[in-house]
Amino acid sequence: MSAVAKASGALKSVDYEVFGRVQVGGLSVLSMVSVLALIVLSHYFPNQYTEQEAKKLGVVGWVKNTSQGTVTGQVQGPEEKVNEMKSWLSKVGSPSSRIDKTNFSNEKEISKLDFSNFNTRY
Repeated sequence: MSAVAKASGALKSVDYEVFGRVQVGGLSVLSMVSVLALIVLSHYFPNQYTEQEAKKLGVVGWVKNTSQGTVTGQVQGPEEKVNEMKSWLSKVGSPSSRIDKTNFSNEKEISKLDFSNFNTRY
């Protein structure tokens, strides 16, 4: 059983979509080569920061880049931790991101977690 499942208090689930400059994309070929070099050299992936924050907070779920240039996902865990993750998704994000807005939907109390960890979907 995960540490999240052992935590006391109500469990919460929420879906999200982040809008703004939240993905690496829309770059010229020269810029893309530079970005690819950066990825290889520093293992930089925008969703990696979301995964790291989720794991640090002890929430579970997933994150995924969309074809519309947004980032979408689901977060589950103790209500207090889910609220902290919502704040991070709305105000912080990855170091290179610019968050214009974040939509949250399907927010509800749940009796058990649907995930055992937090990961990136492709």
